[in-house]
Amino acid sequence: MTHPSTMQALVYLGPQQIACKTVPTPTILQPTDALIKVVKTTICGTDLHILKGDVPAVTRGRILGHEGVGVVEEVGSAVRAFKKSDHVLISCITSCGKCEYCKKQMYAHCEDGGWILGHLIDGTQAEYVRIPHADNSLYPIPAGADEEALVMLSDIFPTGFEIGVLYGTVKPGDVVAIVGAGPIGMAALLTAQFYSPSKIIMIDTDSSRLEMAKKFGATHVVNGTDSDVVEAVLAQTKDGVDVAIEAVGVRQTFDICQHIIRPGGHIANVGVHGQSVDLELQKLWIQNITLTTGLVNTNTTPMLLKTVESGKLTPENLITHHFTFDQILEAYKVFGNAAAEKALKVIISNI
Repeated sequence: MTHPSTMQALVYLGPQQIACKTVPTPTILQPTDALIKVVKTTICGTDLHILKGDVPAVTRGRILGHEGVGVVEEVGSAVRAFKKSDHVLISCITSCGKCEYCKKQMYAHCEDGGWILGHLIDGTQAEYVRIPHADNSLYPIPAGADEEALVMLSDIFPTGFEIGVLYGTVKPGDVVAIVGAGPIGMAALLTAQFYSPSKIIMIDTDSSRLEMAKKFGATHVVNGTDSDVVEAVLAQTKDGVDVAIEAVGVRQTFDICQHIIRPGGHIANVGVHGQSVDLELQKLWIQNITLTTGLVNTNTTPMLLKTVESGKLTPENLITHHFTFDQILEAYKVFGNAAAEKALKVIISNI
């Protein structure tokens, strides 16, 4: 094998502690594994949750990261769809393709996978990563594609689309509110437009992100710092919104969704909630609303790849900062201080 025996990786050392360390390069453990040389990766809001100590399943010494593109370095004997030197998109979800949940396309709940990269096994913020069930957990990158743009398809675009837009059943003519103009909210904004809603109201407290949301197709924006969000939304609608997409994961944003949804409406919760919220069932029971939650399945990734290839979807617009791998700690600081840095998505390159 040509790859080195050690590599650089971003390692979680406990709450509020990460470090760039030299660690052993991963090896093929199962015949269905592939070893990928990571070319580009990024940082997710979930990585910040881990850093805060919100995800206790992540143990000290874990290499973080679950997004990226790379080149196949080596494949196990059972891998059929990929070979050495293939360029691939790494899915944030690992799926065996054979269990009861995978047969339902609920890859998030794969009995031998799901969200394990950078969570239960070592992830993509490294020079190399081992991908289990490679045939079902990698996607071929079309020749000539913008690989930086495709990093956005590892997680944020399928998440915003599946758990926000599809679970929220956005339809032509709907009034849609998206609470949270971070990467997931922006992904929901861009993909909601596949279905021609009549209005998309973006809600946030960051004026620069709201300006960006207007460029991406939001018809209205509400700054929660300047106004009462619920009043502002109700003033722009007949009696609330058809779809409220919660893309933050805190009590206040969930409350906004409960208070702006109209009868027969749909609250699609996408945000990662670290604490309980109050569900105002005493008001909502009579409203005929639907509430959905979810972890991304990535079953829409092949379709999203085609929309990027055709130019219908332009995920590269979300990239605000570039770093090399030796600057990854700086990248975490910038992404963790997104409002001041005007950061949306960062790209970390290994080349």
